[in-house]
Amino acid sequence: MTEEKISFTSHLEELRKRLIICIGAVIAGFLLSYAFSDQVFALLVRPLKAQLPHDSALIYTGLTEAFLVYLKLSFFAGIFLASPVILWEFWCFLAPGLYDHEKKYAFPFVISSTILFVAGIIFCYFIVFPTAFKFFMGYGSDSLKPLPSIKEYLSFSCKMLLGFGIIFELPIFAVFLSKIGIINEKMLRNQRKFAIVGIFIVAAILTPSPDAASQLLMALPLLVLYETSIIAVKLLGKKAEEGKTEGQEEKEDET
Repeated sequence: MTEEKISFTSHLEELRKRLIICIGAVIAGFLLSYAFSDQVFALLVRPLKAQLPHDSALIYTGLTEAFLVYLKLSFFAGIFLASPVILWEFWCFLAPGLYDHEKKYAFPFVISSTILFVAGIIFCYFIVFPTAFKFFMGYGSDSLKPLPSIKEYLSFSCKMLLGFGIIFELPIFAVFLSKIGIINEKMLRNQRKFAIVGIFIVAAILTPSPDAASQLLMALPLLVLYETSIIAVKLLGKKAEEGKTEGQEEKEDET
């Protein structure tokens, strides 16, 4: 019982250390982002400003609204900058419970997760935003002038960017589920037709513009991600099984 308490306490201490590092990384990212908050905000609103009429602009209606928007934006940007550190600390916390052959995936896990997350954000920023804002600004007229609030725009844009960043993590998520035995390559292949239907439904929901071209533009990356997930599960799943078998054999030999 004492050993179990010591083990539990050590896990809590390890978790506390990892959380402190993650919080420190977010704070550092926040301070750096706030120092360049004007540039970060200008970059975020660029896709919208490109679609706004010349006599329109972003507005704020509360005295503290602009200040709070800059704080929130710096906080979100800080999390983005700290994401590699957060992913690394998350992996380090899980590593003691993994086989030796699984620990070698730490660096590829952090790198691939970061790349996919950034790819999702880039896709949303350069592809989705221009299409969406062009559609929304199309409702403007002589009697209806668009004056978007910076608070609403920050909420909308951050949700969209975060959502696409998470969606692009699909291959990593699929590999994780395969490693704990919930899915496998055969299951993904058999369910492909249902996945395709689901992807086009998601694309229709997420795409503000109702035209087929915009929805197809949204669905294609998701289809590519699904096929990538199948390949990743096939390759890493086999390696995991082989490594697990080798680990069990080593334990049996030691016994």
